[in-house]
Amino acid sequence: MALRNAVMAALLEGEASGYDLAKGFEASVANFWMATPQQLYRELERMEGEGLVSARVVEQERRPNKRLFSLTDAGLEVLRAYVADVPAKPTAIRDELMVKVQCVDIGDADAVRTAITERRERSAAKLARYERMRDRMLAGRGEDEYLATADRIGPYLTLQGGMAFERGILQWAQTALEHLERRSAGR
Repeated sequence: MALRNAVMAALLEGEASGYDLAKGFEASVANFWMATPQQLYRELERMEGEGLVSARVVEQERRPNKRLFSLTDAGLEVLRAYVADVPAKPTAIRDELMVKVQCVDIGDADAVRTAITERRERSAAKLARYERMRDRMLAGRGEDEYLATADRIGPYLTLQGGMAFERGILQWAQTALEHLERRSAGR
């Protein structure tokens, strides 16, 4: 998946500046796509050149002018075609922590346990943030009611995927730490 598809998906929420998009990326698509602000700005420039987004300048006092981006009809058509395409194979995991865990038997098990603990803490924090996002989306409604009545359910469904991913990391980390602790105690 190209970054531009994730940017266009984020712009479905409405017009946004590059700065707002970078901040909003964390809140809207970070559970399935990561990008730096620099990557987003470069991609917005390319997309504008291709006619997929348009920008308007908003003059501000005491601050630099900002550009607000929105999807063009051409961008919406490209996004529709992307959605209709058969998905590519899922992304392969490339995780340095997993390489270290693979080598734990020949290395510093304490360092690996520390790294797993840090990953667990980051995942717990992300899951808590996702749960707050879910609560804001639901706004007091039950999930079934939300899914039946919301204008757009895609953001909610991807949020659920991100939550499931973080829960999986938390479960794996707990199990891995327990096994490493048992082996350490048995030696």
